[in-house]
Amino acid sequence: IVRINYTGRLTDGTQFDTSAGREPLQFTLGTGEVIPGLDAHLEGMEPGAKSTVTIPPEAAYGPRRDDAIQTIDRAGVPPDLALEVGKQLQARTSSGALLPITVIDFDDNVVKFDANHPLAGKALVFEVELLEIVKAA
Repeated sequence: IVRINYTGRLTDGTQFDTSAGREPLQFTLGTGEVIPGLDAHLEGMEPGAKSTVTIPPEAAYGPRRDDAIQTIDRAGVPPDLALEVGKQLQARTSSGALLPITVIDFDDNVVKFDANHPLAGKALVFEVELLEIVKAA
């Protein structure tokens, strides 16, 4: 179990997440609680160490998938749901799991949404500081 401070940016410098102003992130290495590339980067680091790593999409949220973009009949959306492009919603899969989706287009007849993770297909740059190893494996 480790505790880290981090800042995540896209390769163009746009920040998408940070632990600044919050409690450090605590998780168990190797259990899939964070993206694989960050997990692998932290292995072997010592408390107090700081580093920057660029993680390719394959070791982050994966490539963007065209099959994750779907169009459904507007009748399949609750009529009281106010739609807008960019709005984040949740859909229920056939197995009952919740799937985050983003509205990318709509009209009176259909709604087009994207089930890709917003960071899919992007390389991510993390500045990390390993604060402590709470419990060794």
